[in-house]
Amino acid sequence: MYSSRRALTRAARLGCPGQRRPVDAAQRQWPRHASNASSQAPRGRRGRAFGFAAVFATAAAAAYFYPTLTSPAVEQSDPAVPQRTQVEFEKARKHGASKEDNRALISSQHVQIKNSFEHPGVYAWGSNTGKVIDPSSEEKYVKLPRRIAFFNDQLLRDLKLTQTFGAAIAENGDLVQWGLGYCKGDPQPRTSLKGKDLIKIDVSADRIVALSRNGTVYSLPASRDDQEAGAKQEQQKSSWSLWKAGGKEGISFRNLTPKTLGRGEKVSGISSGLEHCLLLTSKGRVFSAASSATSFPSKGQMGIPGLSWETRPEGAYDQAQEISSLKGVEVAQIATGDYHSAVLDKAGRLYSFGDNTYGQLGCEVEGLLPYLSTPCMVSTNKLYANSGLAPKVTSIAAGGTNTFFTVDAEARLGEVPAAAPARRMPRTTSDLWACGQGVSGTLGTGKWTHVSQAPTKVKALSSLFEFDEKTNKMMAIKLKSMSVGATHCSAVMDNVTNTDISSRSTENETNWGSDVMFWGGNEHYQLGTGKRTNMNAPTYIGPLDGGESDADKGRQGEAHRLCLTPRSTSRIGEGGKGRKVTLEQKVECGVFVTGVYSAA
Repeated sequence: MYSSRRALTRAARLGCPGQRRPVDAAQRQWPRHASNASSQAPRGRRGRAFGFAAVFATAAAAAYFYPTLTSPAVEQSDPAVPQRTQVEFEKARKHGASKEDNRALISSQHVQIKNSFEHPGVYAWGSNTGKVIDPSSEEKYVKLPRRIAFFNDQLLRDLKLTQTFGAAIAENGDLVQWGLGYCKGDPQPRTSLKGKDLIKIDVSADRIVALSRNGTVYSLPASRDDQEAGAKQEQQKSSWSLWKAGGKEGISFRNLTPKTLGRGEKVSGISSGLEHCLLLTSKGRVFSAASSATSFPSKGQMGIPGLSWETRPEGAYDQAQEISSLKGVEVAQIATGDYHSAVLDKAGRLYSFGDNTYGQLGCEVEGLLPYLSTPCMVSTNKLYANSGLAPKVTSIAAGGTNTFFTVDAEARLGEVPAAAPARRMPRTTSDLWACGQGVSGTLGTGKWTHVSQAPTKVKALSSLFEFDEKTNKMMAIKLKSMSVGATHCSAVMDNVTNTDISSRSTENETNWGSDVMFWGGNEHYQLGTGKRTNMNAPTYIGPLDGGESDADKGRQGEAHRLCLTPRSTSRIGEGGKGRKVTLEQKVECGVFVTGVYSAA
């Protein structure tokens, strides 16, 4: 059971310091001085006179202060007067009429998970100047999470949001687009690219890069007018059907699939900046290509030295080219910012290249060059020098002018003292490091930093632990995923979760989900706090559906905050009577817009 005590404990571990109750006058210990008349006051007339004067002074003081000491109103207004501690008894908690009602009274997280199963969909907040959040509204900003009605009760494969247009992959693999950047006359969502069985998308300044299940990479304009006016390719015959008709494709798009793939090799991952994109293959090779029709990459983000518009190879300007300096390196993950790139190999080594104006590469640049066109390995060993820990990079994320990476630092043998299993700390701790620009608080370090000289640890999301009741052990809390937007970020924690509550469970057992935190720029209300203040440290926000606060519902001790449903199998629809699906909630931080969606 996820108790309220555990919620507060984990919140404290995640960098939310508890409030210290100020010590009032009633709690101060007043000194008591004992006196010995035989040893202090001299005998004689003078001594007796002094004694009588002291008695009269004491009596007068008692007469003067007695009304003050016995008046409750004065007691509360005068902090210098000692007060009696008032005993407060905990109010009885309300009890629900049914098991489910009682669980709702106990935990707001239980309610959120139940809603995510019964009513999946997309929530968004931030800038609405491009009518991406609410196509039917004239509001410039949407300050708190709001459902995009078109996606009610739908599951998505992927979602990308910008200030001017949005793009999503429906559950059947078709591409859906909307916003003024897609169609000025009608910003409502509609299907654009059909029948390609897409599984992942990313966006550049003016195009959408999409990956199909079979490894084909498509690049299509974000604008509907350009899609309809551009050259259209011939439809390819399906390998499983001999009766599929030929003809032209419905919209214009380009094929970015590398032409030098080996036997059985296909593209397994994509990531796009404003002008370039990286393609990761199933064999760990990395290709780069131009992803914008308005500007050619010129800041080294392609990872190919000397490449420019004038020196590009013959053929299509956006043809995929292998990054030769990464040959022999088996890459596991790729990430891109606006004008820089990062790759992580299977050995836990991080390489970065491209624009380094704000230190987003995490490594030193020789001379005065503001960028690197050749991948440079980030020295993570220096970050743990003399610590007795062996670091290994486990994940990367990038966006805007920032790069983040997580490190599992393992203690060497003999470094961890012996203890009982329930008190034994894990040998491995997980840390989050950030580099780049932090003037809007995007680094999450609690400081406003313009340029990073080196990677900085995000202490609020590093070295976190919790006790797992199922295993009776202390567990490291790692990051499950990160999403980095233009100026803001989010992190979903891989904390202990529970979604197994059923009718057989007791009325006091509840579901609870993954913690999620936000930080960075908030100039367009993209953090979801309802305010416009930038945040330089990770913070919680309220639940997606809002609702009554814990005080209104009678909950005691639980923080009323957003949690996300981890990957689970359930029946969707009212009362869980619909079709059976496997889903999880994910976060998308885009360009001044944030979204949470139910992913298939």
